[in-house]
Amino acid sequence: MSAAPNIAQGSGREAAPAVLEVRGYSLAYETPAGLFHALKDINLAVRHGRTLGLVGESGSGKTSLAWAILRYLAGNAREGAGQLLISGEDLRTKTPAQIRDIRGRRIGMVFQDPSTSLNPTLTLGQQLAEVLVRHRGLSEKEARDQGEALLARTGISRPADMMGRYPHQASGGEKQRVVIATAFACNPECIIFDEPTTALDVITARQIQDLFVKLQDETGVAALYISHDLALVSRIAHDLAVIHRGTIVEQGPAQQVFSAPRDDYSRRLIAAVPRPTHRLVHNVPAATGEPLLRLDKATIRYGESTLVERLLGRRQSEVVGARDVTLTARKGEILGIVGESGSGKSTIARAIAGLNAFDGTVKLGDRSFGSREALDRAYRRRVQIIFQNPDGSLNPRQRIRTILSRPLKLYGLVPEGGLDARVAELLEQVLLPKDFALRYPHQLSGGEKQRVAIARAFASEPDVVLCDEVTSSLDVSVQAAIARLLVDLQARTGSTCLFITHDINLVRQLAHRILVMYRGECVDVFDVDQCDAPDRHPYTRSLLDAVPAPAGG
Repeated sequence: MSAAPNIAQGSGREAAPAVLEVRGYSLAYETPAGLFHALKDINLAVRHGRTLGLVGESGSGKTSLAWAILRYLAGNAREGAGQLLISGEDLRTKTPAQIRDIRGRRIGMVFQDPSTSLNPTLTLGQQLAEVLVRHRGLSEKEARDQGEALLARTGISRPADMMGRYPHQASGGEKQRVVIATAFACNPECIIFDEPTTALDVITARQIQDLFVKLQDETGVAALYISHDLALVSRIAHDLAVIHRGTIVEQGPAQQVFSAPRDDYSRRLIAAVPRPTHRLVHNVPAATGEPLLRLDKATIRYGESTLVERLLGRRQSEVVGARDVTLTARKGEILGIVGESGSGKSTIARAIAGLNAFDGTVKLGDRSFGSREALDRAYRRRVQIIFQNPDGSLNPRQRIRTILSRPLKLYGLVPEGGLDARVAELLEQVLLPKDFALRYPHQLSGGEKQRVAIARAFASEPDVVLCDEVTSSLDVSVQAAIARLLVDLQARTGSTCLFITHDINLVRQLAHRILVMYRGECVDVFDVDQCDAPDRHPYTRSLLDAVPAPAGG
């Protein structure tokens, strides 16, 4: 497959001077187990008007490098040899006061989650103006006027209103536009982007990417773009560096690396990117006959007032999370459910799992249920859910044995004397060693914890498994392994799977049919091979267009 189209390739500034340089830099952290070498002899150059994509899995050292450049080092950090240069000046020789002046004025930063990088007690305008007053010496009025102009430049339609809002009054995309406006406010020489779209839905992420490319074309700023999303990086980066366990294993022009990677790790990383044409499932359940699961005209509301609140006259504003949704899933089918944040995907899954109250009907086999309260013990055993973040769904105080034993005991599936054997079998099913039963969740990696969550869901021998964004917080290679594991388990057990995601490339690999949610309603449903049909709903088309094409390889 050829490399993905790159919207940033047109600048052609191959001979542009280096703005940010990393020369032979090493960094370690002191730990109870000894020195952990996070970065080893790193050499990088970020050039004027160009974007260097830095890609690698979690723990590879990407963010450690960003913090080192900005001189935000932890107390246990120990720097080795090397230089960190901004336009030829070594940042390691600067005083704290000089570094504070450099941050924001000469080096900008855009973080992963705008909610955590904005002060919730200050208006967005105050935070933007503060940078202009400090680094450009503007008056308060000048800073406010300039702030409005900067927000307008990022595509915010009513910048004056946005200046007066607090962070909680803005959407994720709006907040990230404010952060980007702040990063560009002082015309910096270089901007570091650390996973800037990970916390955003796919359409908003695409808009933010396009905004960055437009602003870079206008300003010529150098950019270090850190991400684990190779499809995204292949779209916007001019140059690429691949980092693995603290070492740069390959770098060069982005198109060249994606099309013909030389390093084995680079090849594995690029090969793991979801590609719609690489199908993980082949069997297609028969379209005839009654569905195993049916949701009929389901509506889910949030914020309903309690009886006490109504008696006191304190009525809450009601929000409809999903409206009149009807869906069916056949036995042995993987039904993909896609849509942007707030579309109602997870709301529907939580209703089916019995975690959200609903109006309408849920039918499982030949049994019908008209409310959450009607969902009985037998139903809850047959319908299981796997959540997005295993850190939030696994009890940190319990060993893996206890976590996996709980559903076995709850539903009386295994006699007391057979628990250890069944736990070992469940771990084997998800490709984990049986001695993991004695570990705690914090002793496992993110992918290993998600495998435990999957094993727990399948422990009760369910008919339906709801997978709610189960791969979105994982690295691309771990994501690919988890996707294959789920497909294999689903095929082996014959269960029905509802796979909820915003990644259409991934869902096209593993689903038999796709259902599209938009603003709480189901707007499209189709067999996966009809994804590109001309009669697709306009919103479906916008989702397909927003997802970056997979990298080459």
